[in-house]
Amino acid sequence: MSEFFNYEVLRIIWWVLLGVLLIGFAIMDGFDLGVATLLPFVAKKDIERRVVLNSVGPVWDGNQVWLILGGGAIFAAWPYVYAVSFSGFYFAMLLVLFTLILRPVGFDYRSKINNKTWRKSWDFCLFLSGFVPSLVFGVAIGNVLQGVAFSFNDFMVIENKIGFFDLFSPFTLFCGVFCVLLLSTHGACFLAIKTEGKILKRTLRFLDFSPILIMVLFALGALFVNSLESYKLVDFAGTMGESNPLNKKVIREVGGWNDNYIEHKWMLIAPALGFLGELLTLVFVRTKNFGKAFISHSIAIFGIISTVGLTLFPFILPSSLDPNSSLMIWDASSSHFTLIVMFIAALIFVPLILFYTSWVFYVLRGKVNDKTIEKDSKFLY
Repeated sequence: MSEFFNYEVLRIIWWVLLGVLLIGFAIMDGFDLGVATLLPFVAKKDIERRVVLNSVGPVWDGNQVWLILGGGAIFAAWPYVYAVSFSGFYFAMLLVLFTLILRPVGFDYRSKINNKTWRKSWDFCLFLSGFVPSLVFGVAIGNVLQGVAFSFNDFMVIENKIGFFDLFSPFTLFCGVFCVLLLSTHGACFLAIKTEGKILKRTLRFLDFSPILIMVLFALGALFVNSLESYKLVDFAGTMGESNPLNKKVIREVGGWNDNYIEHKWMLIAPALGFLGELLTLVFVRTKNFGKAFISHSIAIFGIISTVGLTLFPFILPSSLDPNSSLMIWDASSSHFTLIVMFIAALIFVPLILFYTSWVFYVLRGKVNDKTIEKDSKFLY
């Protein structure tokens, strides 16, 4: 047991847990972000839009607990990563925050007034609350793969050179569009389970091509990443003890992001799951097995996000300004004691969250349609 709570083992465990929380967010909150993005395209009439909104109405706010968990885990387990990313991406984070604020207000106020302009305005706000966060999260991942312009001085003070418009490059925008498509497809899989009639037909038209497009873009993304400058650890002067990001030497080289897959063939399981999940999603959609399509697309999300994490390993946040300041698993974590306490808390609360989330989905299973809205019009969104 003492070996299990070894500092280096805990660092690996928390790197895995951070990935689990990000994947949990992408799967659980990702589908309602996707539903909001698809709202103007799959629902044309007011009652159709109410059906779409109420398909995620009982669960969207609970799903955001994964976003809070992810942010909290970064703050507690990886304070250097939190400090650099939340300060460097400050305006991007504010943009996400402002659009996410539109979501609860839009859900609560959209149907309060029976006015076409009023409702269309809130529908647009709800669309933004899905599209903008999806785009920004993808852009953020692209920036991590490219490297972020920060460094540490001799006093361990962060020096950020990250401008808001510097975050947007052809590659990062590519990642942003890919993320929007990925989460929109996830939302479409959920809508296929929960809706029927014209909404379902429009949703299926989107699902006829979106998994194929994701596979194509995923493959192009791999080629794109291979053309980027990668980061390689050549000397680690520190010990596997106290975190100090400056006790190492890192070089940059083109094409090195594939090294992990060359050295450790088992890592190829991650991108294989990404492609296999999308292929199965396409098969299940066309055979009308929408529940299985949702599960297979969740597997695809797991594979795609895992691919990014394994590509970067052991880096968490590379620095394009000073490669030696890049943050790794071994030099960016909290103290040994903090990781132990956080790990015990995670063992208690993550299973509880999974349990009550599963229970909510089980209780609220079933289709949402026009009759559902007409029956409880005053109480539904």
